[in-house]
Amino acid sequence: MTKNVTDEQKNYTENSEQLPELEATEQSTREVPTQKQPSQEKDSSLARITELETELNQQKELAGKYRDELLRKAADFENFRKQKEREAMMASSRALENIIRELLPVIDDVKRLLQHAPLDSAELSSEARPYIEGVELVRKNLEKWLGEKGVNAIESKGMKLDVNFHEAISQVDHPEALPDTIIEEYQTGYLLGEKVIRHAKVIVAK
Repeated sequence: MTKNVTDEQKNYTENSEQLPELEATEQSTREVPTQKQPSQEKDSSLARITELETELNQQKELAGKYRDELLRKAADFENFRKQKEREAMMASSRALENIIRELLPVIDDVKRLLQHAPLDSAELSSEARPYIEGVELVRKNLEKWLGEKGVNAIESKGMKLDVNFHEAISQVDHPEALPDTIIEEYQTGYLLGEKVIRHAKVIVAK
């Protein structure tokens, strides 16, 4: 009986000594998957980073496409705006030109009237003087208005004939003038800016 108890104690002691080794072995066995986990997480992170980079590149490409399209639309709108401004300016210029063309005969009549009016104030009667002075005032106001609109008379008399500005309606002998020199202006020509809106009708020397 005593021997059996002693054997059991001996077995218990041996088992107790082996228990830490068994626990260490089991713990080591359990830690093997834990050692593999960081590698799996790293691979997962790399895959996620690659996925995000791909998505980022796609978004950048899409943003660049939208930006290019926006720039094209902005350029088209700017061209459209400038075209409308040019059309509006051209329409305004044509309207002004038409008004001036219609007004020029009136100015011609006023100038002819003053050309035939007596130059000496002594020859004017007290009744006629206010009318002549009124016509002169009208002429000055018309010329002032034309000047404000950029309209200028074309120089003619004494100038060399230039078909870009002058229209010769007659040629006469003139011993004191060189050929094609304008010796008389029949009708004044006008420029609107740099554009001829009416050629000057002139008489030139042969």
